[in-house]
Amino acid sequence: MGRIFENPAVIIVLIIVVVLLFAAPKLPGMARSLGQSMRIIKSEVKEMKNDGKDTPPAGAPAATPEPPVEGKIVNNPTQPGSTSGDGAGTGTGAQS
Repeated sequence: MGRIFENPAVIIVLIIVVVLLFAAPKLPGMARSLGQSMRIIKSEVKEMKNDGKDTPPAGAPAATPEPPVEGKIVNNPTQPGSTSGDGAGTGTGAQS
């Protein structure tokens, strides 16, 4: 009986059988997790390769910023304190 475990192939087969018997329900989740990890690593390596290529050279002129947008403030008639709308404001009205 002791001679069976001298062969490394037998030990490897026994380990594989034990893993399949006891860890079979967890294998799909582990494979999914490994796939997600590989995708994340792949995208990070791709970003590392592209890092610094988006910046303009030192001698290039800087991009012109967009001009500020001019707007107009409009009173909301449903806000408390407004004088128009449904009468909920603080305007002068008949008091009861």
